Amino acid sequence: MFFFTIRRIIASVFVLLASSFLVFALCAASFDPLARYYTLQPRPPESFFANLREELGLDDNFFVRYWNWLTGALTGDFGETVNGTPVAEQLGSRLLVTGRMILLAMVIAIVLAIIVGVIGAVRQYKASDYVLTFLVYLLIALPTFWFAALLKEFVAGGVNDLFGEQILYTIGEETPGLALYADGWELWSDRLGHLVLPTVSLALLAFAAWSRFQRSAMLDVLGSDYMRLARAKGLTYRRTVVRHGLRNALIPLTTVVALYVGTLFGGAIITEQVFVWHGMGEYLIQNGIGNNDINVVLGWLLVSAVFVVLFNLVADILYAVLDPRIRLS
Repeated sequence: MFFFTIRRIIASVFVLLASSFLVFALCAASFDPLARYYTLQPRPPESFFANLREELGLDDNFFVRYWNWLTGALTGDFGETVNGTPVAEQLGSRLLVTGRMILLAMVIAIVLAIIVGVIGAVRQYKASDYVLTFLVYLLIALPTFWFAALLKEFVAGGVNDLFGEQILYTIGEETPGLALYADGWELWSDRLGHLVLPTVSLALLAFAAWSRFQRSAMLDVLGSDYMRLARAKGLTYRRTVVRHGLRNALIPLTTVVALYVGTLFGGAIITEQVFVWHGMGEYLIQNGIGNNDINVVLGWLLVSAVFVVLFNLVADILYAVLDPRIRLS
């Protein structure tokens, strides 16, 4: 297990290096740090552009620029924005906002996917299976922004009216200025009220797709020889499903979840726009793409790549935990 993990870590490092190279190449070809000066009236002289290109290192060849950026990124220095503020400082605070929404959404989606997938497989072609299948496909068909808007418009108001006070919030990740005078449970309950709807929006759409993979994997496992052998040895049906079937059926779901992390980051961009969260999505759209800021976009893409590679590494290790035969392959 130790050597298996070491091999996967080394492979992940090479994948991350390749990802950083592709990210830099894409941004270098798509963004011009001098573009915002071209429209100034009167237009600055050519000497201004020459000095700025030399200051930003744009006269260096591509590989020198990539190396300078990579060595800085490895030390936590992602450069500065067009306004002169450090990207790493802003990106870190934004990541904490988006990260709590994505991680909680993943936990909820995984738990629901396992429960619904197992129920659908065990009760195949029963009424409960048809009902769950209908709801799952309905969620899959809903666009992210529209589903988030539905939750914001109808669910929040209904819950608040039911309890007679505001419990679910639809704007921001916390009440503005509350952190200046509140602490403890008052602050955390406020953040929780802001967190519920965006998290549910991400979680339900992710769970809908994952549950279908879990159901399919569970159906394959239920028809396998070792499941019939376990039943023949006298194990109860429930114990056979939970102890022997579910463990093997989790392997495909682990793969899907690891590959879906990038999609969650993309979904978070839309969700943050709907609920006005000041997270990584807003940072990419407004500060990065909106200001034609290559350092912001580079930092956002690299952080996203790190999380995708990290979750795939965790998935590889979980494969070996769920099926020890994988360690020897």
